[in-house]
Amino acid sequence: MIIKCNHIQIIKLCQQSPIGKKLPNALYVHISAIASLSPQLQECDRQARSLLPKESKFTIIKFNYEQPKISYLFYPEFDTDPHPALHQSIQVDLQTQTTQQRDYYQSPNPPILHRKETFVNQDYPLYQIFAQLTKQEEAIGLFHETRTIGTLKGWEERLQEYQVELKDHQLILLPSPSEKWAGGEGTLKIDRHKAAIHRPDLSKPVRLALEAGLFTENTTFFDYGCGHGEDIKRISDRGFASNGWDPYYRPQSDRTNAEIVNLGYIINVIESQIERREALIKAWELTQKVLIVSAQVLIGDVGKGQIAYSDGVVSSRNTFQKYYEQEELKLYIDQVLGVDSVPVALGIYFVFRDEMQAQSFRASRFRSRATTPRIRLVSKRFEDYRELLTPLMDFFTERGRLPVGEELSNFEPLLTEFGTVRRAFNLIVSATNQDEWDEIADKRRQDILVFLALSNFDNPYKRLKPSQLSKQYQTDIKSLFGSYQGASTTADLMLFNLGREGFIATCCRNSKIGRLDHQALYVHISALEHLDTMLRLYEGCASRTIGRMDGATLIKFHLHKPKISYLFYPDFDRDPHPKMQASMQIDLRDLQVRYRDYHNSD
Repeated sequence: MIIKCNHIQIIKLCQQSPIGKKLPNALYVHISAIASLSPQLQECDRQARSLLPKESKFTIIKFNYEQPKISYLFYPEFDTDPHPALHQSIQVDLQTQTTQQRDYYQSPNPPILHRKETFVNQDYPLYQIFAQLTKQEEAIGLFHETRTIGTLKGWEERLQEYQVELKDHQLILLPSPSEKWAGGEGTLKIDRHKAAIHRPDLSKPVRLALEAGLFTENTTFFDYGCGHGEDIKRISDRGFASNGWDPYYRPQSDRTNAEIVNLGYIINVIESQIERREALIKAWELTQKVLIVSAQVLIGDVGKGQIAYSDGVVSSRNTFQKYYEQEELKLYIDQVLGVDSVPVALGIYFVFRDEMQAQSFRASRFRSRATTPRIRLVSKRFEDYRELLTPLMDFFTERGRLPVGEELSNFEPLLTEFGTVRRAFNLIVSATNQDEWDEIADKRRQDILVFLALSNFDNPYKRLKPSQLSKQYQTDIKSLFGSYQGASTTADLMLFNLGREGFIATCCRNSKIGRLDHQALYVHISALEHLDTMLRLYEGCASRTIGRMDGATLIKFHLHKPKISYLFYPDFDRDPHPKMQASMQIDLRDLQVRYRDYHNSD
């Protein structure tokens, strides 16, 4: 039974609708958003659909203000085409209960859509992509004088007039005819120097290098593309020889070799791909020990006041910005320099000249903390030798074993007094608990297994060789496992087990640490090193290759999918019910990274 809709009431409801694109003569709504309309509008839609021919296809529903008619418009490429063309329309007259169909499939100049985000709800999967494109188009004036751009030909003429084209919902600035011939990338003159910013303290990449212990006595530092030179001054204030060069702010400075070279947020502000590559190579040529490379990786609201140019965007300040995906940045560094860069944080990589130093740094990042066992039974003999025994206790706590070979030269006074380190250690054990020392040794075994397994996970076709490790680390392996081969075989078996169906879910359910629900195990970042070794290894498969999200608070181990998420709760310690500000999810099947920002979420 058809109930007539009150047309005046329908117009009023359309004009008040919180969803849909409102034009002077109609309301347009995507099929996915119909449930968000008022019940009266949904009823009118239901009645109109009952009159449609069977198997009718449509994407957009149009409520006409001038007459009691509803049109069903079919845009088959709504999701994929930034400005999809209309293929077919079916108009339903609610008064006469008749339909009228019109095909545009063969038309050379069909109607097209703009501002696609206005047709859908904000939770539509592609809403942000649509909205970003609209902001870019508005920023350069493409919607000025809309009278002629509602059809395909008119829109193509507008794009040609503004010398832009569209690719994957991004505006691309086209080269001028002369630059096409010359191989240029565009006509814009980028103000690169405006990208340099003043910082109240050390830049994060340089600070991380300091915290990692890369700066030692007499270390030299060079900042390639130093901007205002603030890192140079602050490193110099810490007592290190420091210098830098910048094409705008310090063009007269020499580009000199240094043990540590910083290429801080430079390759992301160079619009020329050739010059970008040259900057990376030149910085590497100056590097004697470690090159620090950093670039922007997270994209916030990059569409506002920006247009795509080359492989990045140009801001309203006329600066260029290339936003990398984390895995893309590593691949770029590794391919250009022929290296295996080490992720330290999002957008920050260390590149080592010496492979042994690189492996030592990697191993240190998966070393768990251990506490020297406390003295439980004080004897006069132990107290007499406590000062002499303390270095040995510290060594065992650090390495999980007793010193051997050349290492014994550091314990000559101890050897003079006891004859062997084993006798000295027996005295230590008599005053402490043997089980606690065994736990430390086992903890170091697990650290080594995690490191070796992850080394092979990164590049299974180029296995880590013992010669790539420091002599001390080789001794660790021999003392704790008997042989490098034995340790490697165990590490390989651990990696194999990670791939077994349901294995990680079982580890999560058996974990004594964290909060478990039906989807995942949630663990605070501070408790990571106390987890079961297999869960540590699983997390390492993500963090060693990609790096962890800045300020990550919780690690989420997904039970049913090979994924790990890092969750950022800035007020975790202060707020009894803290709000999540950001998340980073890594798919371990392809190492794809997905970010989500909740900073402005309701």
